[in-house]
Amino acid sequence: MSATVTEKAKIVVNPIACAAHGVCAELFPERITIDEWGYPIIDPRPIPEHLAEHARRAVAACPTLALILCDADEP
Repeated sequence: MSATVTEKAKIVVNPIACAAHGVCAELFPERITIDEWGYPIIDPRPIPEHLAEHARRAVAACPTLALILCDADEP
């Protein structure tokens, strides 16, 4: 389920869809880092409002659509 970015939103990654392009970490380094194989490590904390645009941009730019913006309360 998609969520608007509020204090209750977070980014999750579908590891099967991810192809380790690294675009997400370039666009949202405040919350996404890359592991030694090039796959994203997502900070699970809710996204603050001042980073909302960066989060939306990272999700939209993922070439394999592996990032999802969802409610932070969802498992």
